[in-house]
Amino acid sequence: MYNVVIGVDDNEERAMACARAVADLPGDAAEKRVTVLHSFTDNPSGASASQIASVRDVVDFFEDRGVDVEVTESSGDPADQILDAAEEMGADLIVVSGRKRSPTGKALFGSVTQTVILNAKRPVMVAGDTDD
Repeated sequence: MYNVVIGVDDNEERAMACARAVADLPGDAAEKRVTVLHSFTDNPSGASASQIASVRDVVDFFEDRGVDVEVTESSGDPADQILDAAEEMGADLIVVSGRKRSPTGKALFGSVTQTVILNAKRPVMVAGDTDD
């Protein structure tokens, strides 16, 4: 079983880039288990992660392909939450998204992605960038 944690924000295009990258990993769908993590930094309405469109899209994508998927939510710093979840779940891989940048900015990732890359104790895949 290949255990993957995907950090998903509110952006549906970036979330789906992560989902497609995981689906393209070698192995059958039955060999993959995906945890979709959405970390709320501000949630005054009390929404759950499964109510976020980007999370629903990713879950539907994996369910349609027969991949075992679950949703986890947290609150606090998204990078810390992704790293903690990956550690707790014994993830084989963390997947986060990149963002389209100017030529100068391409040397840098978004702050969450950069923090995850620099502090992870396991492999990190950065999925394709999209327009913001």
